[in-house]
Amino acid sequence: MGPLQGVKVIELGAIGPGPFCCMLLADMGADVIRIDRMVPADLGSPADPRFNLLNRNKRSAAIDLKSPEGIAAVRRLLANADVLVEGFRPGVTERLGLGPKDCETVNPRLVYGRMTGWGQDGPLAQAAGHDINYIALAGALGAIGTKDRPTVPLNLVGDYGGGAVFLALGIVAAVLESRTSGRGQVVDAAMVDGVSVLMTSLYATLARGAWRDGREQNMLDGAAPFYCVYETSDGKHVAVGSIEARFFKELLERTGIDPATVGAQHEQRNWPALRERLAAVFRTKTRDEWCALMEGSDVCFAPVLSPVEAREHPHLRARGSVVEFAGIVQPAPAPRFGRTRSELRSSPALPGAHTLEVLEQAGFSAAEIEALHASKAVG
Repeated sequence: MGPLQGVKVIELGAIGPGPFCCMLLADMGADVIRIDRMVPADLGSPADPRFNLLNRNKRSAAIDLKSPEGIAAVRRLLANADVLVEGFRPGVTERLGLGPKDCETVNPRLVYGRMTGWGQDGPLAQAAGHDINYIALAGALGAIGTKDRPTVPLNLVGDYGGGAVFLALGIVAAVLESRTSGRGQVVDAAMVDGVSVLMTSLYATLARGAWRDGREQNMLDGAAPFYCVYETSDGKHVAVGSIEARFFKELLERTGIDPATVGAQHEQRNWPALRERLAAVFRTKTRDEWCALMEGSDVCFAPVLSPVEAREHPHLRARGSVVEFAGIVQPAPAPRFGRTRSELRSSPALPGAHTLEVLEQAGFSAAEIEALHASKAVG
């Protein structure tokens, strides 16, 4: 079992980064119980819950958070939990009676994980938003794309990179600390904060005056000919990242360009001409032909693959990075541990599939469970 075996997490059902954070914890062995709605909510993109991979390795209990009996049931579950994760707007759980102070009276050791885009305070705290809005305000979106316009990097930077991963790290740190202090605490994971931290190196470059404030004007934003994406003769693309001098030298050798004709590698005035030359060379072969010539070399080269292509690449197949579990192809848990191995244990649970099991394990009597069903507080 994974390194978080024995850690019990109560997840108040939401979308995006909260569930992804709890998936990471569950993959690492935590017992995650997701509190689902009695009636499915409008999440903007209806889907069969069997394919909601963010809910893998979890159990589901359907509890009505708008009923006093349902809230009382959740508070009873929290009495023996290590972590609560919620992703509502600031103040919602307080109004429900499940805010940090409410939960502290039930379990002083509880780590209270809060996932928001704007944070718990500030002028925009109560505003609606999604990944694209948070990364826009934090400055990340403005730095990604072509000169003409920013490019949306899926919802990887805000929801998952700046949100879920930071929340998971904060939760693990707080759980470790609570085992020493005997006290829980709130972990406030705001995507605008996390995305800002992801840009620490960019801020350092700004501080030393080496970053031009605009897209396709810097080494890592597509301007540099040695750190760029090129189209091949079959309309596909390859990516090169030959930053170091020895790697850049090999790039020139394998593309047949005389180093004496390109000038200093890091002199930006030389970049446009070399980029055009490399673009012309890469258009002379197919993507597969360039793979045969460069893949595995010190050029720092990779084909640009679609998600469907990526899962079939020999490297990912050899590592088992993408696996099939219960008939669904999906990423394997990461990172990997040498001794306490993370694993896929169960498929995404249908909402409410484990309600009875969860309540029984929490010590509810048959009469109490029947009363909860009768009041329609659980399903």
